[in-house]
Amino acid sequence: MPRSNLISPLAVILLLSGLSCILPSTLITDSNAISTSAAQTVVAQWTGQLPSATLAPAASSPTPFPTATLAPTQTPSPTPSLTETHPPIIIPTLTASTLSVSVSVPTNCRTGPGLTYEVVGYLLVGETAQAYGRDAASLHWYIRNPDDPNSFCWISGKYANLSGNLSGIPVYTPEPTPALTPTPMPTPTPYSNLAANYSGLDSCQNWWTEFNLTNNGSITYRSVEITVLDTVKKITVTKTTDGFINNNGCLVSTSRSALGPGSSAVISAQPFGYDPTGHKLRATITLCAKTGLKGNCTTLSTVFTP
Repeated sequence: MPRSNLISPLAVILLLSGLSCILPSTLITDSNAISTSAAQTVVAQWTGQLPSATLAPAASSPTPFPTATLAPTQTPSPTPSLTETHPPIIIPTLTASTLSVSVSVPTNCRTGPGLTYEVVGYLLVGETAQAYGRDAASLHWYIRNPDDPNSFCWISGKYANLSGNLSGIPVYTPEPTPALTPTPMPTPTPYSNLAANYSGLDSCQNWWTEFNLTNNGSITYRSVEITVLDTVKKITVTKTTDGFINNNGCLVSTSRSALGPGSSAVISAQPFGYDPTGHKLRATITLCAKTGLKGNCTTLSTVFTP
């Protein structure tokens, strides 16, 4: 009798039971799924047909990452083109030299090097100024204005006395200044025999300066003009008289008609409307041989602080 290839149902059941006992329990996650798989294998060997593939459930589609929203690209602002700038104009700083200038007679200080320029100050006898420059011919000197420290002016070298290093003085050419009509300069008279000294400050509601005049020469003087400049307030007072008058406070004034050779007199200047104590003053005193400031005249100057 030919051998049957059929496997009895009992054998299948026993085979399945044995497989279930052999597999470790720790690996069993679904006993039904394993038994079913084994049974399908046996059935396939028995029937000669492959079991239908059991498809694993499709994995859920991954949640897509959110699409990044790009920030709008910022267009860089164009770099502003630099405006062309010119270097600042540098005004040269005047430097005082080691050359000092004094004068033998009161000398005008002008806006330019010449008699055609405006007088803006005075360099008096006894004062000293530092030279900052000179003209090309070294005939005029550029100094700080004795009457206004914030400005400069030119003095003639005709009556100037120089002390120091002349070679270190630069030639200075100022901006053109409108020239004035030439003013004739009076020829000064030597006054070595005539002295004028500040003697004090007197007052009676107002304040005035007083000077002691001494005549050691041979000329008799009969008129006088006194001009006093307050260099702080820029105020000038002038008094012209025939004869020589001394105001003694609020008392009666004393006077004399002439100042002869070998004599002295105290004279009073025109009053200020304020007390000039502590201010730098400069006085210019002109004495003449005749009344009305006529005849042979002599001018003196002095600088003082009451």
